[in-house]
Amino acid sequence: MRRIFKREPIYYGWYIALALAITETVSFGVIYYAFSVFITPMEAELGWSRGEISGAFSLMWLITGIFAFPVGYWLDKHGSRLLMTVGSIGATVMVLLWSQATTLPEFIVVMALLGFCSAAILYEPAFTVIAAWFVNKRGRAMAVLTFIAGFASTIFVPLADALLVAHGWRGAVFILGILLGLITIPLHALVLRRRPKDLGLEPDGEARPAEQGDGESIKLGAVFRSRFFWVLTLAFALSTLCIAAVRVHFVPLLISLDIHPSSAAIASGAIGVMQVVGRMIFAAVEWRFSSKTMAIGVFILLAVSLATLLLGSSPLLIVLFIALYGMAIGTNTLIRPLIVADTYGATFYGRISSTMVFFLTLAGASAPFAAGLVFDFFGSYTPMLVIVTALCAVAILLIAILPERS
Repeated sequence: MRRIFKREPIYYGWYIALALAITETVSFGVIYYAFSVFITPMEAELGWSRGEISGAFSLMWLITGIFAFPVGYWLDKHGSRLLMTVGSIGATVMVLLWSQATTLPEFIVVMALLGFCSAAILYEPAFTVIAAWFVNKRGRAMAVLTFIAGFASTIFVPLADALLVAHGWRGAVFILGILLGLITIPLHALVLRRRPKDLGLEPDGEARPAEQGDGESIKLGAVFRSRFFWVLTLAFALSTLCIAAVRVHFVPLLISLDIHPSSAAIASGAIGVMQVVGRMIFAAVEWRFSSKTMAIGVFILLAVSLATLLLGSSPLLIVLFIALYGMAIGTNTLIRPLIVADTYGATFYGRISSTMVFFLTLAGASAPFAAGLVFDFFGSYTPMLVIVTALCAVAILLIAILPERS
């Protein structure tokens, strides 16, 4: 007699995690990573300074941070489906308009509006969704999301460079805008759901006891008055500043070292591969150490990578930088939402995380502009590298004095 095995249905949360992994890969690839490829050709054609171009980019991220709290409030109250769908539509339109910009004011307005849209579609909304759909498997789900999205630079920096060579920067940006809309809009509209209970499910797809640290017992006022929250926020703001200052300027930085633009784009894309490697290592070892120890390790890795570029520009040093810096970015992205979700739970995750992100975005938004100004003043990226390495050392110290738990 043939034995019949009943196959358990795949928990719907995994479909959401996979959809978000794809949309985050495309969104970050087009909006964030590809921008670095277009700085030099835009500067050459339009006559704008590097500080002006990177300043508009910084404005975009500043607005993304300012808009983070209302986005977090909406997500806690209404879910992600409508917000991320509308955000994808708006982002697509803004990228298409970017390709047609002819004056600096036009470009600044487009980047500002893109900032509003970015707040609705990038990592923070995605992490909020994961926090609502997973508890015991939250780390695994975030790993799926960030592992795949870690290839954003690997895919889109070389792709943007190839499109640039074939169609010029305007044609390249236009094509990327079409790609952004075709992929992200339908996935956000058709796959996302607010919470497991809407489909008669429980988080993780299984019955579970009440989550510690979750629910209405968490008081937002107490969270925002705690030393843990603000020291953690400051430390990650500094790390975000250091990462953004180098990441956005990495291609022009290599070009300034007499490296061919296409080789610089490939090198920049390789950082994405190392982000994934870093996240794989993180997932394998994080259960062995406290969050504080893991964060210190991540920041030390970042500081060492930045210091590597100060030692010279030989191929070996650049390869070493790519490996260390990529792993630092990958693990930095993963550890922060895990600390927030595991400490405070899912009920108010959107508001707690978005408050932190507001300050992180202020730091990240100011970094490319400041780095551009430093380059314009000194004619070299070396002073900027010295500054960010020192700031990363401060972040390590802040995490070292952070209590294990608030």
